[in-house]
Parts: sequence; C-alpha cells; structure tokens
Amino acid sequence: MSKYRYRYIVRLQYLGFRYSGWQIQPKHKTISGMLEKTFVFLFPDQDFKILGAGRTDAKVSALDAAFELFLINELPDLGIFLEDFNKNLPSDIRLVSIEPVGEDFNIIKDSKIKEYLYFFSFGTKNHPFSAPFITNYVEPLNLDLMKEGATLFQGKHDFSVFTTADKPKHKKIRTITSCSIIKNTLLEANFFPDNSYILKIHGEGFMRYQIRLIMGALVQLGRNELTLDQIKSALQPGSEHKLTSIAPGSGLLLNQVNFKG
Repeated sequence: MSKYRYRYIVRLQYLGFRYSGWQIQPKHKTISGMLEKTFVFLFPDQDFKILGAGRTDAKVSALDAAFELFLINELPDLGIFLEDFNKNLPSDIRLVSIEPVGEDFNIIKDSKIKEYLYFFSFGTKNHPFSAPFITNYVEPLNLDLMKEGATLFQGKHDFSVFTTADKPKHKKIRTITSCSIIKNTLLEANFFPDNSYILKIHGEGFMRYQIRLIMGALVQLGRNELTLDQIKSALQPGSEHKLTSIAPGSGLLLNQVNFKG
C-alpha cells in the first residue's frame, strides 16, 4: 500500500525555451526539477512525489500540461497552495489549477488525449524575439503540398520510422485522430511574422520525437526533398525509410491534455 494518502492533479503552463525538457537530468535545468525545488523550499518537511502526464523535450512549451502530486499530509487550502507556489516559481512556469483525485486515478496509465501544435513560418527571416515560439524556415515551402501530406498521418499507422525510441517492447503502432496544417491565430505578438502556421496533431499518445519527425518530413515535402508516396511508404510496417530531418523543439507546444472517464 502506498505511503502517500493524498493525491492531486495539477494543471500548469510553461515556456520551455530555457529548459532541457520535463524530466530531471543532472546539471540541467528542467521543468520537473524546478517544480521539485520549489516544493522543497515551501514544504521542507513534507515528503512528496511528482509524476508528469508525459515528458516534453528540450525547449518544448505547454499551455495545458498536468502532473500528479502525491503527499502524506493533506493540503489545508488549495487556493493558498497555488498562490504560494506561483510566487516562488520563475516567471516562465505557472500552476493553473489543483484538485484532489482518488486512489484509482493514475496519470501515467489512465487513457489520455493530447493535442500538440507545431508553430512555423517560412519565406523570410523572423524577428529574433519570435524564436521561442515559432520555428522559422527562410526558404520558400510548398504549403499546399504540406497540407496534403499532413492528412497522410491521420489514422492507425506504424510510426517506427517517426521516433527515436528503440525499446523492443515500445508500442510503435499509434493512432492519430487528426493531423492538419492551419493558419496561426492562437499566438500573436507585434514581432511575429505576418503569416505563420500550425501543424495541429491530436491523438492518445506520442513517442519520443514523433511530432518533430513528422514536422521534419513535412518540411522536406515542402522543399520537394520528399514525395507523398515516400511518406506513405514510411508509414508502412517494416519500412526501411530513413528520415533526415527533425524539427527543432522550440516550435512545439502541448496545447491540451484530457483524461477520459
């Protein structure tokens, strides 16, 4: 039986540009590491554990991420907890909400739907301040062909080519419920380019670098370095296709995490 009697699900947002991802790594600044450091500062005598709903890569941001907080002692006031925690977090991380969950909830095993957005622009050099949010491709891209290519990833496919995960038991057959390229109207700033775009992907789970490799393949398609038939072939079981482009982490944003049931 677990020693942790109290469990909470915490929603948060963060700008990942100066972090080496979610997972704690020696000598690296990470989102999880910053959360744990803040908790220890506020509650030096309280034993705890933090489990994230997933691991984002270096420089990846989130508008709606989640973690489960395990405690031996109950938090007396959740509103005060949020206020105090946010006061002591750096400005690029913010807790949004906290609520108790039962022992039957498991943030790792419970089925969840995620929506990722990849922001990009092309054709001209961006203002440097755009770098944490939008990946910039200076050369022209065939956007219409990229939009057509994005639809190929919808459905159930073997994504072995589109991940760096090499564990033998790692599930490579995944289902993407929707995949499209749309104009960016979500994030705006006066230093953003006049036109920017979003690769919008929705599904139950994604492997390491999967979305960034999908984006990289679509950019190669837009450069006429790949064809639609080659992407179709790369999604077939046993494909020996080798991808040569992985999109930078800084354009990727976790937009939603929803738990079913």
